[in-house]
Amino acid sequence: MDPTPPDLLRLMDAHLALIATDVERWLALFAEDAVVEFPYAPSLGTSSRLEGIDAIRAYFAPITQHFQGLTFTNVQRYPSVDPTTGWLEVHGTATLQPGSIPYAQDYVMRVQVREGRIVHYREYWNPLAAPRGTFESFTREQP
Repeated sequence: MDPTPPDLLRLMDAHLALIATDVERWLALFAEDAVVEFPYAPSLGTSSRLEGIDAIRAYFAPITQHFQGLTFTNVQRYPSVDPTTGWLEVHGTATLQPGSIPYAQDYVMRVQVREGRIVHYREYWNPLAAPRGTFESFTREQP
């Protein structure tokens, strides 16, 4: 039996299901004051911290248009001693557009919740797995 609290488990599963398919429904999982962090993003020329729904939307809307067929497999969930925080390890694959570039990445994700919403999300990934210039061009576009 998974010891992860049900609310946290529901949000982690919904996060994986929606991030690549429906940005607005995915954003509904977050508190208005949520923070999203990508500790390795500066090495690709993008921001490492997004604060609030508007900043998160502005970042993710164009990116998700380019990650076609993003799916997560090998999902491992790890609860912490804090019932509001959980960890995920997943393998993601997609086809990057334009150009139909195959993409594969292993992620470690930290999800912290408050009152049924995600308040802090941190995503660790290998910047070397991204084709050079990919994220810079995605995040400069307007949604």
